[in-house]
Parts: sequence; C-alpha cells; structure tokens
Amino acid sequence: MSTIKLVTEVPGPNSVALVARRDAAVSRGSARLTGIAVASGDGATVTDVDGNTFLDFAGGIGTLAVGHAPPAVVDAIRDQAGRLIHMCSIVSTYAPYVEVCERLNACVPGDFAKKTTLLNSGAEAVETAVKVARAYTGRHALIVFEGAYHGRTNLTLGMTSKYALFKSGFGPFPPEIYRLPFPNPYRRPASMSEDDYVQYCIDQFDHALIAQVAPQAVAAVVVETVQGEGGFLPLPPRFAAHLRARCAEHGMLYVADEVQCGMGRTGRLFAVEHYGLVPDLLVSGKSIAGGMPLAAVTGRAEIMDAPNPGGLGGTYSGNPVACAASLAAIDMLDSPAFQARAVEVGQRIRRQLERLQAEHPEVIGEVRGLGPMLAIELVRDPVSREPDAALTNLITAETLKRGLITIRAGLYSNCLRFLPALTIQDEQIDEGMAVLAEAVTAARAV
Repeated sequence: MSTIKLVTEVPGPNSVALVARRDAAVSRGSARLTGIAVASGDGATVTDVDGNTFLDFAGGIGTLAVGHAPPAVVDAIRDQAGRLIHMCSIVSTYAPYVEVCERLNACVPGDFAKKTTLLNSGAEAVETAVKVARAYTGRHALIVFEGAYHGRTNLTLGMTSKYALFKSGFGPFPPEIYRLPFPNPYRRPASMSEDDYVQYCIDQFDHALIAQVAPQAVAAVVVETVQGEGGFLPLPPRFAAHLRARCAEHGMLYVADEVQCGMGRTGRLFAVEHYGLVPDLLVSGKSIAGGMPLAAVTGRAEIMDAPNPGGLGGTYSGNPVACAASLAAIDMLDSPAFQARAVEVGQRIRRQLERLQAEHPEVIGEVRGLGPMLAIELVRDPVSREPDAALTNLITAETLKRGLITIRAGLYSNCLRFLPALTIQDEQIDEGMAVLAEAVTAARAV
C-alpha cells in the first residue's frame, strides 16, 4: 500500500495561502526550499495543511533520525513540560541536564574522563568548541576545510566554506581562520589515482603548517567527519589518521564536527567510530533530541574545564524539555537494534541509487556517503564532471509534486542528499526510490 497520498495539486491551496503569509511576514533571508506547509508528521512521513501525505527524505536536514513524533520522545516531552519547562542551567541544576551530559560522556569515544556542555544549536556548539580550545591551548588560530559548513554565527560563517549562499554581505569575518583542501576523490585531477590524491591533500596540509600558520599558533583543527552541506563527503581514513597524528604531535586539538553526521546518521552513534578515531572534542546536535533544539560539546575533562566559570552557557542552553527529549532519543539511537537497522536502510538506499546511476550514467556522476548518510552528485557530462545545479533543482521539484521531499547539498548545489528517518520501512524506501527514478527521468526531459 502506498504511503504517499496526494489529494490536491502540490502545493495545494491551503499551503499556497500559508506560504504567501510567510513570504509577507518573514525575512527574505530565512529561506524555504519548498512551497508546502506541513501540519503534522509521523515516522518518515509528513502531512500538509491540504491533507497530502509525503515521504520525507529531508528529515529536518538530518534532525529526525528517530523520525517524526516518535512516541517515546513525545511522551518524554509531555511529562517534562508538565513539571518544569524552563529554569536556566546557570541559575539551578535539574536532573535532565545532568543526565544528558552523563550519557554523552559515556557514549563519546575515548577511554578517559570526559565532560559535556549543552547548547541550543550546532553553530553555537561549534563556536563553543572553539572557545574551549582557545581557552585550553592559549592559541587563537583555527584550521578548517574547503566545503565545510559549521553554522551561521559570525565565527562559524568565517569557518564555513560556501560563500555565495551563506556568507555574501555578512562580513567581515574573524581573523586567524585558515582554510585547507578537503579530499574530494570524485573531483581529483584526472592524472591522479585516489591514493595519490589523498597524499597530495596530506602534503598540502603539512605545507600549510609552514606556509600559512605555525602549528604552535593553532588552537584546533575543526573537521566534519562526513561533510554535510559540502556534499556528503566522508573523510578518507588515511587523511583522518594524518590529521589526528599531527594534532597530537603539535598540541592542536582535533575537533570533530558531527552535528549532521553524528547521532546514528551513519549507522554508528558517532561517525568517528567508523575510523577508530578519538577526537579531543566532539560536537553533536541535530538528531540528538528528536527534533528539539539541543546541541553539545563533549571532550576530555581537563580541556572542557579550561574556560572560566560563566564563560559558557546561555539562557536556554540545555532546556529541561529538550533534555528530556534527548534522553529518550539517545535511548533509541544507542541501541544495537537501531544501529543495525540504520545500516540496513543505508544498504537498501545505496543499492537503488546505484541502480539509478546505471540507468542515468550521463548525469549521476557519483553515489557516495557513509552508511545511510547518502547523496548523489548531478553533472552535465560524466567526463568533464561539470556540476548541474539546474538539474538538481528540477529533480527536487519533480519529486515534491509526486509526494517525496528531497533537498540539495554540495559546494556547487548539485547534489541530492538523503536523510530519511532511520525508522523508515523497506516499503517506504522502495516507494521513495521509485518516485526519485520517475523524477530524474522527468527532469531530464524538461
């Protein structure tokens, strides 16, 4: 039986009316990717204000690994909201805040004492990780990478790579941020093998420690274990190991930004677990609280204790309701059964994406990702590999009008990323992939 149920055109009249009100009332800079207005969600689906039910392969841009409105999370929110909605962790201590920190200290890789601080958003958590690193090392410089997305605050915008979409008109940005190449094997020079290319990127990193900034000035190397907005590019293992070794050698902190790729998204609770890699600080967010606003920085206790009391935190950081939701979400995400199912979801989606690539080799340049965190890259030509952002936009429009929500990614905005609830059923995966196949064919015919 089909999950998708469309009773009006997409967008329907009620969505059109509500979106028109949004456009009149909301800043133009607060972008929207679709023209639908959603009323409710359940698992891997959402229903709009016209009664149309969609499969959601955007998942709140990676926030809904446990799905829309999972009963355990909903119950935890209701229970907590009936007892304490807000207190402010600066003013007083409450159990859910402490319990989330204890769970993260136990879950984050590393056989050493750890501490955690809670924030509201991924960007705030990345910025907090930088503050912690600077306080601990007494250094100021940061190394980040091309293709990175770290947030929309001024500091994290300075760390973010994609200029035109995120940064235009918002400078100046903070100094002492050094951006280096991130290995993208699909876009390596044609004359290089993949191994040679990864070695080239390693050599560029080492060269930068002489030509751009001395390692003794670097507080932290901040890197996404799998680039999210950059197009779902996993760190090559040899490159990751080299970064970790150089950080240890020079006293630079290795900061893993796992806001999008953490919390079960790759089939492990944290993506660094695929690498056997232990960061000094790990930033988590998005799916950490089942859709509630929460993020965290977890790391070595002596590092986390470096900032002065009062240097971290905020009014809503670690809100009791968000923390209660997080405890319920982490119970799901950290279970072996959930992670095993996430792996199965990734395998099923990858097989169908690879089949689609075989049917459209002229435009689907690559299927890539780690576990169920997957994307396809759209190109104008398989030889030149020229990015095709226009085709990407056409495909997202075609999937939407057929009842499947998809969104783009990539430095060139030419990737489709797939972030469904990891509780999705096999039949729903198959239905969504069938819609995607129709959409690709229809978009190519435009």
